[in-house]
Amino acid sequence: IIGINIILAVGLNLITGFTGQFSLGHAGFMCVGAYISAIVTAKLGQPFLVGIIASGLGAALVGLVIGIPTLRLKGDYLAIATLGFGEIIRILMLNIDYVGGASGFNDIPQYTNWTWLYFMVVISVLVISNFVKSYAGRACISIGEDEIASEAMGINTTFYKV
Repeated sequence: IIGINIILAVGLNLITGFTGQFSLGHAGFMCVGAYISAIVTAKLGQPFLVGIIASGLGAALVGLVIGIPTLRLKGDYLAIATLGFGEIIRILMLNIDYVGGASGFNDIPQYTNWTWLYFMVVISVLVISNFVKSYAGRACISIGEDEIASEAMGINTTFYKV
């Protein structure tokens, strides 16, 4: 579980630490990705790699759907909106029988081991650390420091916040 939490913390650090957006919805996005991966591998019988790719794309799509309406929100208002999203996802997963409802999702094949998890942690940390050093990463840091000054310098803050 610690490897999964490291991956989650690295992603949360990108949003909260570097970009300065106070988001409480990361658990909801993680839940969406986990359930999509479980459905693709257990219910649809697809390979593990297809489940991982589908979960990443699904969580990114949900993030885009949530990100566009909450784009203008800042601080506490963004936190409340993303917390609400996380609660909506939790309630949905508890009430959808297809994914097990309150009993949880059963019969998920165990494809992962410590090697896979370690590999994914290293990849996540490397990708985020290289992203922060790139032009886009510097733009995110600039937005976190002062959004108005970033816009004045020509950074498209809307693009980088979504």
